[in-house]
Amino acid sequence: MKTAAIIGGGVIGGGWAARFLLNGWDVRVFDPDPEAERKISEVLDNARRSLPGLGNVALPAEGSLTFHATIAEAVDGADWVQESVPERLDLKQKVYGELQQHCAPEAVIGSSTSGYKPSQLQEGFDNAAQIVVAHPFNPVYLLPLIELVGTEVNTPEVIAKAKEIITSIGMYPLHLRKEIDAHIADRFLEAVWREALWLVKDGIASTEEIDNAIRYGFGIRWAQMGLFETYRVAGGEAGVKHFMAQFGPCLTEPWTKLMDVPEFTDELVDLIADQSDEQSGMHSIRELERIRDDNLVGMMRAMSANDWGAGALQNAQDKVREGEAGLLSHIDQISDLSQPVLTLNRTVPLDWTDYNGHMTESRYLDAFAQSTDRLMLLIGCDAEYIASGGSYFTAETHIRHIDEVHAGHAIQVRTQVILGAGKKMHLWHEMYEGDRLLATGEHMLLHVDLATRHSTPPAPHVEAALVKLATGHSALPAPEGLGRAIGAPR
Repeated sequence: MKTAAIIGGGVIGGGWAARFLLNGWDVRVFDPDPEAERKISEVLDNARRSLPGLGNVALPAEGSLTFHATIAEAVDGADWVQESVPERLDLKQKVYGELQQHCAPEAVIGSSTSGYKPSQLQEGFDNAAQIVVAHPFNPVYLLPLIELVGTEVNTPEVIAKAKEIITSIGMYPLHLRKEIDAHIADRFLEAVWREALWLVKDGIASTEEIDNAIRYGFGIRWAQMGLFETYRVAGGEAGVKHFMAQFGPCLTEPWTKLMDVPEFTDELVDLIADQSDEQSGMHSIRELERIRDDNLVGMMRAMSANDWGAGALQNAQDKVREGEAGLLSHIDQISDLSQPVLTLNRTVPLDWTDYNGHMTESRYLDAFAQSTDRLMLLIGCDAEYIASGGSYFTAETHIRHIDEVHAGHAIQVRTQVILGAGKKMHLWHEMYEGDRLLATGEHMLLHVDLATRHSTPPAPHVEAALVKLATGHSALPAPEGLGRAIGAPR
């Protein structure tokens, strides 16, 4: 079992504790703040909720978490020590003075500093070779980047050990070629931050408008391709040199308050073009565009689930389009109660396909679940009703996969109410692409009191609407396959 010592248990230190702990390390914490244990416990609650679901393989068994009254106790037996005290050089050096006395000589000592260079942290200490900058990004338990910065004092073995440990807890060690104030990422952040302050001060934009410029535009692109690869794609088939020739001269225009820019020489253009070729030249522009598009769709769909940022915009657009797509929100809008109800009308998204190139089996259930939700909405089991304490829970499901469907195909689901009485709701879904039957889903649901988690009759208006639909559908013939068990003859 590996042991990590966390010196300073604030937002960053707590994130480090969670990252190590959930990756199977024992964690020992020192922080004189009497509220440190509570604060780290709350950070851990968030980490336990989110980090395990990031991957597709279970995390190792969680390590043990202990709090200690002194630095000496906390670092006893530690393989990695992470200093995350406030950004004051005198305070950090005081910590390193204590670490020099008590830390094992083979341990790596990482600093979370966002601005200081490792040479400033190492100065005057006999154990300087152990000290490196390991600068994370909040939330540390989710974001993988670590800016790893050393000096000539650090041996290759220390850097290699730091990289190995950082990688082992699911993070990416970006080893800087040279030390520099604020490393790499924070220099970008500070440049954008300074420009944003001017835009607010000069009355050009509000803080919300500036945030929207980032989160609805280039921020999403940067999240999946960074800066240079994004501009490589922007150059199209003519290449990155074409992009630089077009937009390089803009660097001398008064578009920014930050006018200290490097001279745009042929040598600089060639250097960037060569590095860009090495980075991305194995992909064609069309391939890079498809990769970009897949990533953008995935990220924005994830944000849709939280009704946030660009995802919230898409949700609002979907809401506007529901009526045009024939999707209704109340039973009174249905013109013919004798026919199955359209409960889904959508295109199969990119992230619904599997390694065989067609819609994965779990997404059939997802589509039918969305159809069930639409049927619930039609009968009055809406968000307000669910918030009041009533809902339907699925008790049994049977899906038949009849034909395959691929990304980009338009699918529709029509739903027939087989039974709607008392606590029970028995639904039959049929999924089509045009006239081609793709799948059927049969679902038995029970109405539940969300407070007791026991089945209970629905509210009178919900039951009346469900009975109305069931009565209207009662004259329809029984669907082929209704009630069939797996393996039963057709």
